[in-house]
Amino acid sequence: MPAPPSKDGPRINEDIRVPRVLLIDEHGEKQGVMPTTSALEAAEEAGLDLVEVSPNSDPPVCKILDYGKYKFE
Repeated sequence: MPAPPSKDGPRINEDIRVPRVLLIDEHGEKQGVMPTTSALEAAEEAGLDLVEVSPNSDPPVCKILDYGKYKFE
């Protein structure tokens, strides 16, 4: 039985499973460390995605951006 396909690229939205993240908003401004749920709500209000851009830092750095455009670049 083959292994399930692995998703390539960064984790986005509900795939981010850490309790807290350092949030960078859609304007590139640092918003500080906050619960992941709050960061997801901020991204949803902006009509964009929450993307984990630096998963190995502590806490992970997430940015609010349009994932479709980010993936295209």
